[in-house]
Amino acid sequence: MSDSFARHLALQGASNFRDLGGYPTTDGRTTRWRHIFRSNHLGQLTPADVEIIRALGVRSAFDFRGREERAAGVCVVNEITVHSLPIEPTVVAALRAELARGRLTAPVALELMRESYRNYVRHNTHSFRSLFGHLLEDHAPLVIHCTAGKDRTGFASALILHALGVPDDIIAEDYLLTNQHYKRDATAAIDLPEDVRNAIGAVEASYLAAAFEAVGQDYGDVETYLRDALKLGAAEREALKARYLQS
Repeated sequence: MSDSFARHLALQGASNFRDLGGYPTTDGRTTRWRHIFRSNHLGQLTPADVEIIRALGVRSAFDFRGREERAAGVCVVNEITVHSLPIEPTVVAALRAELARGRLTAPVALELMRESYRNYVRHNTHSFRSLFGHLLEDHAPLVIHCTAGKDRTGFASALILHALGVPDDIIAEDYLLTNQHYKRDATAAIDLPEDVRNAIGAVEASYLAAAFEAVGQDYGDVETYLRDALKLGAAEREALKARYLQS
């Protein structure tokens, strides 16, 4: 897949800052470059990073972090309006509970990650519905992010690409790019075993698949989820495509 722009922007104070542009859709169009970005949090950007983001014209951020996470890393770009769409993190607390019971292994960690993705659908659909409400108001160029920019942001990005008509294999490919570009925080969850930290410090196809399994169980299929849960009817889908696709 040839890129006319750099998909990954190598910032010093953020990792995994990527453009969702340039992806083909099933109706022969392409997602627009430099409209929707995905990233980890924006609280440690350097002055040079801030200049890059200003040059991109980013004025809106949609932040899936929970309350304490937001306080620990406030966006440092003054021009950006931050919209909070909180999904409280659950995985590390669940891992520590298993550690205390003496039951923590890498397979347990993988299953806890999958369960957290199922819970995005079961318990946090309202945050993703709010995101699409904002996207329909057209705040581009914009960035969506959480703390690491890989799980909550990964599912949100997959939903956006689905709504725009990008094929499943390309959505999966975009999701897995995190493993190339995410720089793990070496100080995070240092009390957990290394194999467990490896499991939560990367993404796996099975994580995203778990979210879409939950969509299937609760709604039947992705199209019904987009329509009924995220309130993207035919008119809203066309409006999204008009804004974020090019022919």
